[in-house]
Amino acid sequence: MLGPVTRQRGFTLVEVMVGLVVGLLVVVAAAALLATHLREHRSMLVEARLMQDLRTSTDIIVRDVRRSGYWGNARTALRPGMAASNPYVALSPASASAEAVSFQLSRDATENDTLDDNERFGFRLRHGVIEMLIGGGSWQALTDAGTLEVLSFQVSAESQVQSLRDACERPCDLAVAACGPVIEQRKLTIAITARAVVDHQVVRTLTSQARIRNDVVSGACLA
Repeated sequence: MLGPVTRQRGFTLVEVMVGLVVGLLVVVAAAALLATHLREHRSMLVEARLMQDLRTSTDIIVRDVRRSGYWGNARTALRPGMAASNPYVALSPASASAEAVSFQLSRDATENDTLDDNERFGFRLRHGVIEMLIGGGSWQALTDAGTLEVLSFQVSAESQVQSLRDACERPCDLAVAACGPVIEQRKLTIAITARAVVDHQVVRTLTSQARIRNDVVSGACLA
């Protein structure tokens, strides 16, 4: 004799549909989470690349600007009877803020006390790219236009003047303000704002200061 008939029961169509919907929701949520993670990771890489390029450009500018005014005969500036005549002392901007900086420094193996064409240097903003002036009047791109677009390049200057009359062997008349040499210490503040070419939402600003190593000396000790 046959035993009792057992009925096998599986999932109904409704249960299968509900399971598929739940599975799809899980997959969509996981995909959205992965996409968000990848987007944030890409944004971090773009930001890191932008900041690295900004730091590199700023370091080059600061390094070169610090040498502004170098003069091979600077030691003669305080000698009695000699006024300072550093031909490389000019620096622009001298006070106000500008989108460019120009300076000079001596490159002579033997100082000739003359500003030559290959001793003029500078940086400027042009069409979203910071350019550097190579000695001789040739401009060369410093930043990569394919990586970043420079939105702003601002250079501002400030100075502090101090008297050196106490360093002279022959004392000056303290009542005379212009008596004796004075020294001017100069400092530049450089601010660069740029955005990534691949993502215009990534915008960063980097500010740095450059203390000019070669101070400006004017006047001289009494003979």
